[in-house]
Amino acid sequence: MTDSSVSRFDMTSPQGNPYPRYAEWRREAALHRLALEEMSPSMRTQGRMIFGGEIPPIFVALTHDAVAEILRDAERFSSSCYASTMGLVMGHTILEMDPPEHGRYRGLLQQAFSRRALERWEHELVRPIIARHVGALAARGRADLVRELTLPFPVAVIAGMVGVAEGDLGDFHRWAVELIGIAGDPGRGMAASQSLRELFSRLLAERRRSPSDDLVGVLARAELDGVRLDDEAIYAFLRLLAPAGAETTYRSSSNLLCGLLTHPEQLEALRADRSLMGDAIEEGLRWESPITTIQRSCTCDTSVQGVQIPKHSLVIVSLGAANRDPARYERPDAFDIFRPLKAHLSFAFGPHRCLGMHLARIETHVLLDALLDRLPGLRLDPEANPPEITGSGFRSPPELRVAFDAESH
Repeated sequence: MTDSSVSRFDMTSPQGNPYPRYAEWRREAALHRLALEEMSPSMRTQGRMIFGGEIPPIFVALTHDAVAEILRDAERFSSSCYASTMGLVMGHTILEMDPPEHGRYRGLLQQAFSRRALERWEHELVRPIIARHVGALAARGRADLVRELTLPFPVAVIAGMVGVAEGDLGDFHRWAVELIGIAGDPGRGMAASQSLRELFSRLLAERRRSPSDDLVGVLARAELDGVRLDDEAIYAFLRLLAPAGAETTYRSSSNLLCGLLTHPEQLEALRADRSLMGDAIEEGLRWESPITTIQRSCTCDTSVQGVQIPKHSLVIVSLGAANRDPARYERPDAFDIFRPLKAHLSFAFGPHRCLGMHLARIETHVLLDALLDRLPGLRLDPEANPPEITGSGFRSPPELRVAFDAESH
């Protein structure tokens, strides 16, 4: 790559399309080593934070096989790199844990995501919350599905799971967004972390006095082999859940709707045959992963897919690039709900596979059913600009303006 064509690698950029750059790098090797001039200022700062001073070698993993190999091998590729970045605002969470600690904590936390809990949340939270939001649109004939639906509903679901009062919803969402924006504004991120801790502390104290079946109540009672979660571990997990549960679902559902609305023949096929729902959800996740990258630190001199990686390197694991690897997917940049189903990596892989992935799928399924049932003739608003999915590290369309046949009363 010549100096004139260098594009800086910036996971915090709200604009741009990283996929052409990924494709260019992937044609050269399964992993791309970033030159200093390719690193954004935030990437350089992050590298120094993780390794305590000098910028380490930074690699971007780009193929499906390379990403899967790295994510399944916690011995060579550690998650502990998150301790000096997200750990500052989240606390000590499973995000930064390696085995065997990770397995112990995940076993405790998984109790809150049992099949019974998922079924209860679907019927008590997901369905009524989505029905209320979609119902508010049905008589109007036009809407922005991002601002009025996909952005607010997952926040309401997570808040309901945790037991956050309706009056605290706005603060809860704002703090969750500020929390994951620590790279851009560390002071605001730390303040949001403390505000969430105070909120969760009040909730946990209430659940210890009066046990309940909400998420905080379940975590307060969770036990595995005689071990229970202490208060700080519960606060840390709830801090992690707040942005992860709300942000990723809002983005993934927005991306899927963008794919369907810009391919109206596929939307009509889904409307006519709801058995395509599962395939459509998985294709949306593959086509546009809501979070395109995660990180690992290399614990030893090693190699992946023929690329040498020195000890103490930072590896940016590109889930988005892996999901568009032409060696695995035919026409990888195309949105196609009819393509042969192959597992994607949007929920990661290996020991750190997303704990909330089943909930995310339930939410998206309920959302699509509600839209198809209540908004007949759903289509892009012909008077609005076509939607565009933007972002580098986090991707979704800023707006989705649609028209539909309004309900008559």
